[in-house]
Parts: sequence; C-alpha cells; structure tokens
Amino acid sequence: MPLLTASARSRLRARAAAATVWYLRLLALLNIAAVMSLPFREEVHEHNAGQFFTPYLATAGLVSAALALFLALVMRRRKRAAWVFNMLLAGPLFALYALALTQGPYRGHLFNWISALLTGLFVAALTIGRREFNAVGDSSNPKLALAVGAGGVLVSGTLGTLLVDATNKLPDASLTDKIAYTLLRGISVSPLADRVAAVHAPRWVDITINVLVAATFLLVLYACFRSPRGQKLLSEEDEERLRALLDRHGGRDSLGYFALRRDKAVIWSPSGKAAVAYRVVGAVSLASGDPIGDPEAWPGAIDAWLAEARRHAWMPAVMGASEEAGIIYARHGLDALELGDEAIVEVADFTLEGRAMRAVRQAHNRVRRAGYSVRIRRHADIPDNEMAALIDRADRWRDGATERGFSMALGRLGDPADGRCVMLECRDADGEPRALLNFVPWGRHGLSLDLMRRDRACENGLMEFMVVELLLHAEEFDVRRVSLNFAMFRAVFERGSRLGAGPALRAWCSVLTFFSRWWQIESLYRANAKYRPIWEPRFLLFERSGDLPRIGLVGARAEGFLTQPSLPSLLRRKRGGGTATYNL
Repeated sequence: MPLLTASARSRLRARAAAATVWYLRLLALLNIAAVMSLPFREEVHEHNAGQFFTPYLATAGLVSAALALFLALVMRRRKRAAWVFNMLLAGPLFALYALALTQGPYRGHLFNWISALLTGLFVAALTIGRREFNAVGDSSNPKLALAVGAGGVLVSGTLGTLLVDATNKLPDASLTDKIAYTLLRGISVSPLADRVAAVHAPRWVDITINVLVAATFLLVLYACFRSPRGQKLLSEEDEERLRALLDRHGGRDSLGYFALRRDKAVIWSPSGKAAVAYRVVGAVSLASGDPIGDPEAWPGAIDAWLAEARRHAWMPAVMGASEEAGIIYARHGLDALELGDEAIVEVADFTLEGRAMRAVRQAHNRVRRAGYSVRIRRHADIPDNEMAALIDRADRWRDGATERGFSMALGRLGDPADGRCVMLECRDADGEPRALLNFVPWGRHGLSLDLMRRDRACENGLMEFMVVELLLHAEEFDVRRVSLNFAMFRAVFERGSRLGAGPALRAWCSVLTFFSRWWQIESLYRANAKYRPIWEPRFLLFERSGDLPRIGLVGARAEGFLTQPSLPSLLRRKRGGGTATYNL
C-alpha cells in the first residue's frame, strides 16, 4: 500500500479486519442453517466428499458453526491469538485449494473456484488487517486450554460412550467400537460414524454427543483467547499521588475519594496531573466516577486507559460519571446512558421548617424523644479501641458476607490513612450503639456517604434522624455540602407518577417498582427526595450498545448485587443468619 496515505491505509486495515468478522458471522449462520436443514446439509457433505470443496469453515456441522461464531466474537475484539488461529487454518487451506485447482478433476467445477476465491479473500483480509489485531492474551492461556481440553474430552467422551452403551440397538459391540463411534459422532452427525457397523444409536444420542464435543471445543477456545484478568492493583505510590490530586482537585467530584479503593488499579495521564481509577471484572475495564485531577489533563488519562483496554481486549465502561466527565468521555468515542441521580444537600439551604419537611421533622422529633443521640467525629479523633468496636458492630449489622459497593463505597473502615472521614454513631436511651453512618471527604468542605449500618431491632426513622443531625451540625466540621445515596432511574419514578405520563414510561416505572422489592430502587429515590436535595445526573459510559448486557452484569458483580454462592453462605442463609443493610 505504498501509494496510499497513512489515513487511507488505516481505514483499509480497519475495513479488512471488519470484513473478516463479517465473513465468520456469515459462515456461522450458514452452518447453523445447514445443521437445521437436512437437504442443505447433505448437499454440503456431498460436495466435500466428491470433487468439490467448500469455503473456509463451511462444513455444515455444529462444531464449525460454534467455531465460526466464537471466532467472530474474539476477532471483533481484535485478539491477536484469534488472528493467528485463523491464519494457521485458512492459509494452508487456501494453498491446498490453489493446488487442487491445477488438477483436472477439480478445475472444471465453478463452485470450487468460488470456494477458493472466498477463502483467498478471507486470507487477504487477514493479511491486510493484521495490525488491527493487537490485543494480547493471558500468558497462562495455553496451559489452561490444555487442561480444559483434556478434562472436556474425558468428560464428554465418557458421557457419550455411556449413552451409546445404553442405547445401542445392535448386539456384541465392543468398548472400542463404542468409543470410536462416540469420537466420530463428536466430529460430525453425518454418515461418517456409520462406518462403525457394530453400533447403531438413536439420532438424539448422535446430536447430544456432537453438542457435548462442540461445548468442549468452545471452552478450549475460550481458554485460549480469554483476556488477561487484570491483576494490577493500587500501589502505595499510586495512592499517595492520588491523595495529592484529591487535595488539589477533590472538590470537583463527590465520588473522587472512592478512587482510593485498593481493589482498583489506576492509569495516569502522560503529565501525571490526572488519572483514571478502574477495576477489571469479567473482561470489562470498569472505571468509576470522574477522572481524578486537573480536567485539562483528563483527555490524556482517558486515552491511556482506553489504549490499555484495547491492548488487552477489555470492554471499556464507566459507572457514575458526571455530566462534565461524560462529555469528555464522549469525545473519545464512548456513548452515554443516564443511570440516575445523586442527591446533594447544601447545608446552608437545609431546614426542617415548612410543610414539605413535615415527615422528616416528625421522624426526627420522634426518635429524639425516644432517647436516641448521635455523636459525630472525624476518624482521626476516634481512639483505636472504640474504632475496633465500631468496625465489629458494622460487620455484625451487615447483610450477609458480601460488602456491597464499588463506585460509591470505600470498602474499608478504620484505616489510619482515612483520618478525615466522618463517623456518625447513634446510641439509644441506654447508651447502646444502634447504628452508624460513615462519610468520606469531598474536597475540603464536603462529605460523601460511604457506609450505612443499623441494628434491625432499633427505632424506625433512625437513619433520617442521623442524617438530619449531621446536616444541623455540619458547619461545626466546616462541611457545606453532603452527598447522599445515588437514586437509580430517579427520573423514571418522578415522571412516571405524573399526570399525563405515556404508556411506555408508566410500563417502565411498573417494571422498576417490581424489581424494587429486592434491590431498593424506588425506596432509595423516595428516601433521598424527603431532604429536598439537588439532583445531579450520573451516567454509564460504554463503547458499543451490544456490550451493555455484559457491562450490566459486570457492574452488578462489582457492586456486590450478584455473587457466586458458596456453601458457607448458603448454610448461613438456611439458618437465618445475617441482618439487613438499610439505606436512606
């Protein structure tokens, strides 16, 4: 491509890479159609068995369909290993086709020329677009693939042989015959396995064996091409640099302090004046909140983060970005979806007076008359023994063993480095601790809600009482604004209940209300709205719409809403252990 400009060569490479993906998608559909259509399948097999040959991966088999579909997925994510795999298969196949066309029996069939042309175009597209496939894999993938392959073949072969043994309609078949039949049926459901004359199994057994082998093959491919796990975490040096940036720019974003979670990694702008904190979960590079630091340096940090995501074939996504950050992310090719709103209370504007605050005022007075009191302290002012007791109670009041939160939770309590955090401890009339709230710094004059725990046996309205006490005494701690809980899909609940709301909006509101029985979606909005806050929108940012389902699952895992159940946790639930985590 010497006569093309650099930009033209780049566009050509991108289009060639995209063409390989579309070829694999088309072949996956054709193979699926052939599997489902007996005449089509028999015609393809007849072509392959005679003096005809079909294009690369066009074998009318379930394994080929699964292989083409999987390769299309990983090629779309620009995996280098997938490019090598396709080149090793398609390159020699094209050379064999070219050689066959020089022979008389094959040269005269137009279909063979078409097959060779399609295979050659695929190889040419691979060659032209090779620089586009630069995503690296995990160094442990080959060993994992071998282990998965050996285990999968053993399991699927054993199950298939047992099925053949139980359903074989012919007598006197040896174990060798049954294993050979199973292996052949794993390759194809065509008459290939009919060569084992001593075995005749039902059609559903043939299909089951083929599906088991196809699933094993897909698992091996996944092990070969899986993305790196993202083992890098926040170092002590990174944490010190982040704290320095938060001292200068921490007032811009209420979620900034949560970048100090130690299960996150951080990537820096070339100038070192900004950084993106993220965590890799399920091949998704999940950032949270706005970039940390000087907004003028944000683009450099975002570029570095996106480059790393592409190098490892991670899907980039951002949870809880502000509108300002969302605009900058959008300039880098990410799309935005409004997640909900953050409730922010300006201390100077807060009052318990007026009809609108009647419910909050009554709840506050009722709890105070019951003898409850609140103590507010910075972490640095809490003695070690008292902090240890508070941590112990917070653990006992937690709902289950999973600590929820990622984008809006610090994930630790009582660390000496978090001395500026603010703890609210609520005691009943007998002096017994009943609840606690923890807030992290938001710049020099703000607080952002981190943790809420309470004893289920205490008075209703306790959380409202504690929040009001904080707002009434905030100026004593030089606090001017407080960020409360995030209300997901707040606009849906607010607009869906209004007069004149459309049927689509009402239906969406009903769906969210239904799921609120488990995930407190509506209750968080209602609880926050009673403080008459300022609502600041927060956004989910993503690269492709097709990635949203996976990003949603990964986000739920990161926040602790979806976990892999373990035997100890199941036993605890069966015994009825654990207490609920209450929000505002």
